Amino acid sequence: MPMITASPDVSGRAELAPAGALFRGLGDPTRLALVRRLARGEARVVDLCTELGLSQSTVSSHLACLRDCGLVDYRAQGRASVYHLTRPELLDLLAVAEGLLAATGNAVALCPTYANPTTSDPITKESAR
Repeated sequence: MPMITASPDVSGRAELAPAGALFRGLGDPTRLALVRRLARGEARVVDLCTELGLSQSTVSSHLACLRDCGLVDYRAQGRASVYHLTRPELLDLLAVAEGLLAATGNAVALCPTYANPTTSDPITKESAR
């Protein structure tokens, strides 16, 4: 994936599509909570449901999204699936994002466009229930 850098070709939106997809994948508080939890170590779906207070279908849907993005994976353990993060760089990205939020005084939380989760994402709709 190309790095996001200042470029004289500001209209090169197509090359930014993968980065946009990554941020959309991380753009849901439930998925971020799952990533934060998996940063502490592997977990089964049932454990994630209990710890986050979410239904099995919600957790499974969000894990599938993160798996499709290549950010998490699982291994079979008996009849259970044990999930883990696949990319340690993800923790660096989240740390930088937290620093940016602290530096801006969480101004993005007040943004009228992005402060609320999108309603066009069927997974987001499910987690809002």
